[in-house]
Amino acid sequence: MSRNRNDNDLFQKAVKSDLLANYYKYSDPNKHIAYYQKHLHYMNMATHYLRSNMMSNHQNINGSGKIRFVHASTDAKNVDIYINGIRILRDFSFKEISNYMSIPIGKHQVDIYPAGNMVSTILSRKIKIEQDRLYTFISTGFVKNIKWVTLEDDPRVPKRETKVRFVHLSPDSPEMDIAVKDRDVLFSNLSFRKSTSYLGLSPMIVDLEARISGSSNIVLPFPQIQLKPNRAYSILLIGLAASEPKLEAIIIKG
Repeated sequence: MSRNRNDNDLFQKAVKSDLLANYYKYSDPNKHIAYYQKHLHYMNMATHYLRSNMMSNHQNINGSGKIRFVHASTDAKNVDIYINGIRILRDFSFKEISNYMSIPIGKHQVDIYPAGNMVSTILSRKIKIEQDRLYTFISTGFVKNIKWVTLEDDPRVPKRETKVRFVHLSPDSPEMDIAVKDRDVLFSNLSFRKSTSYLGLSPMIVDLEARISGSSNIVLPFPQIQLKPNRAYSILLIGLAASEPKLEAIIIKG
């Protein structure tokens, strides 16, 4: 039996067990628990086969890329993320950032579902992976208008230097200027779902702020940002300006 057949069979068994678990949820708690445990067992096995298959493909084709995910949709609850029908992230919460994972070059189907519920997707799309490239896929916006933001990451930095970029992920925030506190603007007119280019710098600790574009009105201060040598950073502006969850700056490598 091929790896793909194993993947599909295990996935089908996992779905069947999940349906039965939901069917017995209120009428027979013991059966509900038993079928839910089977569901978890088959999903774990399927995920193992998928990852093994990815590693095998990495050896058999001309390379792979790496991907990671960020959950930045402010009103989406925890989610499960699937690649090619196999769950690779479970109960993924707002502001959570996954580790990079290797994936063969080519096209892959990515689907986001509410955690534990595969009835309908929140977000679905094809992604294309190129050799040796690094990508960050970010779910953004309110659920009714949720979309992907795709970043291509470049961690390469000249020796003893650093670099940083900024990503606007706040659906109710205006266009922003990114500036040094009380000083010059570094990037202007950064709008929702857009990112800046990388800015090369000497390593430092710096006070930054996001302002309403063209003004001195501060949307978000982010003080004491430490930029270490030989590292690249992305600063994600996540949350809401007018309500909860509050707007904040999250710093990630890459």
